[in-house]
Amino acid sequence: MPVTVSYPGLYIEELPLNSHSITPAPTSITVFVGYTHPYKTRTFREAVRIFSFSDYERYFGGAFASGLVKSRVPDAVYQFYLNGGSDAYVVGLEPKFLDASTPAVSVVGSFSDPQFKPKATVATGANQGLVFTALELTDQIPMKVTVSNIRASLSAPGSPLDTFDVVVTYGTRVESFRGITINPAQATPDSVINGSSGLVTVAADTGGYGTGLASATSATFTFAQTLPASFNTTFTESDFTDVFDADTSLDKVQIFNILLTPGVYDNAVNSAALAFAEKKRAFVILDPPQEAAADSSDPSLQPVDTALASIPQSQNGAVYFPYLATTNPLTGSSDEVAPSGYVAGIFAREDLNRGVWKAPAGLETTILNTTGVVSRGRMTDPRQGVLNLLGINCLRTFPGLGTVVFGARTLVSSNQAFAQSKYVPVRRMTLFIEQTLLANLKWVVFEPNDEPLWISIRTTIENFMLSLFNQGALQGSKPSDAFQVKCDHTTTTQDDINNGVVNIVVAFAPLKPAEFVVIKIAQLAGQTQS
Repeated sequence: MPVTVSYPGLYIEELPLNSHSITPAPTSITVFVGYTHPYKTRTFREAVRIFSFSDYERYFGGAFASGLVKSRVPDAVYQFYLNGGSDAYVVGLEPKFLDASTPAVSVVGSFSDPQFKPKATVATGANQGLVFTALELTDQIPMKVTVSNIRASLSAPGSPLDTFDVVVTYGTRVESFRGITINPAQATPDSVINGSSGLVTVAADTGGYGTGLASATSATFTFAQTLPASFNTTFTESDFTDVFDADTSLDKVQIFNILLTPGVYDNAVNSAALAFAEKKRAFVILDPPQEAAADSSDPSLQPVDTALASIPQSQNGAVYFPYLATTNPLTGSSDEVAPSGYVAGIFAREDLNRGVWKAPAGLETTILNTTGVVSRGRMTDPRQGVLNLLGINCLRTFPGLGTVVFGARTLVSSNQAFAQSKYVPVRRMTLFIEQTLLANLKWVVFEPNDEPLWISIRTTIENFMLSLFNQGALQGSKPSDAFQVKCDHTTTTQDDINNGVVNIVVAFAPLKPAEFVVIKIAQLAGQTQS
């Protein structure tokens, strides 16, 4: 406030700074969109923020295996965190299993649960049974419930001898519950198993716990599902495209940087994801078709360049090839995983260690938790040269080095009209600067549109750009070569002022990766003179 003078002497007036501090925007907040566990997902179609795979398991139920639905989300989230990711949102989509007119699935035991949870009765006969309900899909991985060590007293209802052990097996997962009793005066099976088991729930048969278990010493029941022809075994485009509409839960997320639809290669979905990313100033990592091959050596497979011939074009996206081999955590067998989750983790790791201006590629980008690329994705250097010029980023496995990301081009790299967005780090650096300035210049709104404001804007942005220059994020040996900030009468005319507009021009010289290293070797004609 201006000082009011009244007496002879000195007065002190504190003046506000003519610049404001700028907080850099995040660079690797990743969004995963896809089908999640049909029984354990807490909320579908809502963007849920998570910070670890444990968070994912808590909200979405973890990994599952099924032929009922195409989903790579659990795999992608797991590989993201394992390879360097730390911050993510997940939008879980609900699998659509059956047409409305299709009857419930037939399984061992009778039930009419509309969610198709298979059940098996432990013992037959009135008032003597327990019903187990699977919490996992069992069409791909059989689930078994073994009841053993049965000590029953059929002549004395409620006897303490009415006890047994339960072992539930699902792939590599095993749960054991000892000393379960059906004595109503003691802890009942549902109070011991339900809530503790991640595989099953248990309830009494229709007549209650009754007079005791059957006299057999053990019994094993396998959950069985018979799949009707009307099961949806792939995905529905609208499930994904609707997520990218205006005013959805994801649209209301203030800022994210990377968008994935793991394992889904569909032009309608890809186009919607890229358009949404452009609107949100984010970057999309696309997966190729799973069966695409590096070349045409196998006539039964389609070469990846042919498979991706109609891929949507956008500055805000890149595609990575091929799928990677790993071990399925549920079965312990070899599995193929879409590359996008791995690559998103590499993006986050390089952003943290080097900066968003560093290409997320090279020998330092070792991919963890993979045994290498799938066999059909192995390639030679000349073959990668063809794919690289088409903007297909390759993952390569090198002897003694492991598997690394070995490409850093956007989807439009072959289009000369988008030469400024040829490389992934250049485009992501641009998005980073845009998001940072948008988030930090809101104080400008409604300020008097004149020279003092323009000076303040220039000073604020120049300080931020100088900090990037000092980190080695820009080209040039001095700041004037690296960036320029203009905001004055040359950018904002009187008509602009009359219309409440202030124009700011920020130009910068981005770093570009050394994609091609040429070594020139010459022989000396003779001995050099000393």
